[in-house]
Amino acid sequence: MWGFRACGDYDLSFYNFYPGKPPSPSPTPPPAPPPSGDSQHACKEVEFPVDFPKGISGKVDDILGWLSSGFYLQWNLPQQCHQCDENNTLCLSEHSKGNQGHFICAAPNHVAGAASGPSGAAEVKSKANTKVIAGITAGVGGILIICFVFFLIYYRHRHRGNFFALPKRRSPSSPLTTLSASMASCSRYGIHLFSYEELEQATDNFNSNQELGDGGFGTVYYGKLRDGREVAVKRLYENNCKRVEQFMNEVGILARLRHPNLVTLYGCTSRHSRELLLVYEFISNGTVADHLHGHRAESGSLPWSTRMSIAIETAQALTYLHASDIIHRDVKTNNILLDQNFHVKVADFGLSRLFPTEVTHISTAPQGTPGYVDPQYHQCYKLTEKSDVYSFGVVLIELISTKPAVDITRHRHEINLANLAINKIQNQAVHDLVDPCLGYDSDDSVKGMITSVAALAFRCLQYDRELRPSMEEVLEVLRGIGSEDYGAEVVDIPMDNTPPPPLPITPDSFTGKWVSC
Repeated sequence: MWGFRACGDYDLSFYNFYPGKPPSPSPTPPPAPPPSGDSQHACKEVEFPVDFPKGISGKVDDILGWLSSGFYLQWNLPQQCHQCDENNTLCLSEHSKGNQGHFICAAPNHVAGAASGPSGAAEVKSKANTKVIAGITAGVGGILIICFVFFLIYYRHRHRGNFFALPKRRSPSSPLTTLSASMASCSRYGIHLFSYEELEQATDNFNSNQELGDGGFGTVYYGKLRDGREVAVKRLYENNCKRVEQFMNEVGILARLRHPNLVTLYGCTSRHSRELLLVYEFISNGTVADHLHGHRAESGSLPWSTRMSIAIETAQALTYLHASDIIHRDVKTNNILLDQNFHVKVADFGLSRLFPTEVTHISTAPQGTPGYVDPQYHQCYKLTEKSDVYSFGVVLIELISTKPAVDITRHRHEINLANLAINKIQNQAVHDLVDPCLGYDSDDSVKGMITSVAALAFRCLQYDRELRPSMEEVLEVLRGIGSEDYGAEVVDIPMDNTPPPPLPITPDSFTGKWVSC
């Protein structure tokens, strides 16, 4: 057997076992393996039995020469040291009397004061178990926190809001508040909810070739649904607050209205949709403006009888709106659609506004169309149902004259058609205002009706709102004109000593913004 001290000042000792002789009756006990680490506790005596090969004597020089050629040393970790290795502690031999061959575990920085025997190992193991439990608890807690964060993200995505934000008071006109309520009205009033993808497919991905025109606050596209119905899809321009309000007004208003002379709303998109869209019935024959002075205008295409029907049916629609406490606020020939039989469908309620029955006036933004806006608005900044009456008076003059409401090529005092009409009627020069194609000079019946309609339009165009008739009275007068047989009777326009109204502000002198937010 040989042994050495694993330190710089090692020494070497050996014992020879000769062949055929039994070992010493008191053999050397199993050696203590050297612990890991570079501390002073690594300096331990290690002893191993060695069988010298033949030719090697027991002399020290022979043994040292034999060792200098190198040798392999195999160390088998005792079972008791496995616990120390698993807990990252040192495995030390127990040298107390009667404990030879036993080992203890100790932390590297507490070797000197380490507990001995099985109790010390249990203490270290208990501390290690505590660390493991703490680690598992922290891991589970982290997973729960991550799950909670993902839940909040999902909740915010579904509800389109800030989960952590405190409740805020919003004004009644807040677009965000009104948006949910207005879009929810689709379901409340039984209107069909379309998916964005369905309408995208119906309009060929909103192809520019499918555009029907400008609907006031959005572009209108022709579309064909899967069931074969032809529709007009109105697409909001952008999320401008005023345009969102207009869009929502139209949904809420049209959802409640049913009249043969109002365009029918088929449905809308959900408030969760990518865009806000309205789906109307498709009116194939264009607008009154198209047929009077637009791309559909042809001489004789709208005889007086048809124009008279257009006036009556438009008045019916506006009377119905006023009876429902609704102001249209953008009455014009571009918003009067015609079907194949030239029946009227009044459209574009984006500028409409509900007003309470107990309130007689309502403040509004100047959102009408130049040439049709009530001139008194610029004095009191209010629009009422009498403002619709004024705009309808301009429509009557368009039907009589086939002239547009605004034409900058006319004399500067006659750019606005209302100004031109008032001047002609006051000077008893209605014939200068009338479209020659209507037969005013050749048909006494037509002449009588046109003269009476001009007189009614003159009343509608009065500057003082109190002098204008109600829409209900306008409808009654038009029906009387349409049913009366004038024959060869000459009709004079009764002036009733009414002072001429001041010239309303024309578009060429108005520089304010017509649509504001």
